Amino acid sequence: MDSPVPPSPSHRPSEPAAEPRVRRRDRHGRGMRGPVAPPQVPLSASRADTFRDLVLDSVERLERRWPQLADVDFMVMEVPPSVPGETVPLGGSVPAEKDEPAKVVVYRRPVEIRSKSRDERALLVHEVVVEQVAELLGLSPESVDPRYGQD
Repeated sequence: MDSPVPPSPSHRPSEPAAEPRVRRRDRHGRGMRGPVAPPQVPLSASRADTFRDLVLDSVERLERRWPQLADVDFMVMEVPPSVPGETVPLGGSVPAEKDEPAKVVVYRRPVEIRSKSRDERALLVHEVVVEQVAELLGLSPESVDPRYGQD
């Protein structure tokens, strides 16, 4: 008695294409991973947010002594515009115009590259802010902040 021969793969009826599966768990079955740190922990703050906070702390220190700084816009930019042949600035300032307030800009990446630790970065940010404010006010940095250069 002859046994039936299974049909070859080329003779099988075509099966409908399977719909793509939506992954709801990782491959080990433990579910989706959550954030590494909760939002109130400093680890969850980005470097840009931390840098912006350093600039704001420095501005608050200066505004107590110089109330007219409330009208100045303080900004953080990643990098300065590129100018061939010039050194990379750490900050800049633009005096007030008719409809525009005065602006002070601190460039995040050049400051981060020149500082090794968070404390050193905070000191450098404060120095840059003091220097730019002094330029706007037409004063020396030492008169804007008597502790300038002493830390």
